[in-house]
Amino acid sequence: MNENELKLLWQTTNAKLESSLVINRKNAEEITKIKIHHFLSSMKPIKLFTLIVGITWVSLIGSLLVNLFIYAYDKISLFFLYSALIQVLLTAIAVAMYIHQFHLINKLDFSESVLKIQENLSQLKISTLNIARVLFLQLPVWTTFYLSKKLFENGNFVLLALQILITFAFIIIAGWLFWNIKYENRNKKWFQLIFRGKEWEPLLQAMDLINDLEKFQNKENENN
Repeated sequence: MNENELKLLWQTTNAKLESSLVINRKNAEEITKIKIHHFLSSMKPIKLFTLIVGITWVSLIGSLLVNLFIYAYDKISLFFLYSALIQVLLTAIAVAMYIHQFHLINKLDFSESVLKIQENLSQLKISTLNIARVLFLQLPVWTTFYLSKKLFENGNFVLLALQILITFAFIIIAGWLFWNIKYENRNKKWFQLIFRGKEWEPLLQAMDLINDLEKFQNKENENN
């Protein structure tokens, strides 16, 4: 075999190798995107159920509050009214965030670049964390909705002091969770107790896959 034949053989082999690498890279990307689509789709049923429950709750309690404000404002406990109002408003905000999440999941175009998919998954992650932060702000009002003026006018001092301590403790807990529910804390035990199941784990799996794909592509680009 002469020198020209060797060069031709080398060029042909190199071309086949590059073609094989391109195909493998494309296949890896497509398989990864299919898995990500599967993980995100698995989140939809629980999110849809939660959304329906949230909308129903806001509609029922919201209607009740409107009627109480109009027809029984002077008869009903203001503690109940304002506690329920805060709870419904926070739930309504969470419902709006759930609707936004469905929009994020449905608009995800897997023909787009890895970077664009990462951005959409990041938005979904932030939205999921923010929903939890908003909902935990409700904690204090669950300790005040049953109160009445009589407790403060004629109530036992010990019971009143206990009530104040309980409400204050729930305010501290709600505030602490609001400020500490961050992606950076995802490996902490308290975080993992809150975030688990179909609303969170498939998202983490999808993010891990897309990050691994990005690393694989970057490594290939460096080698080339």
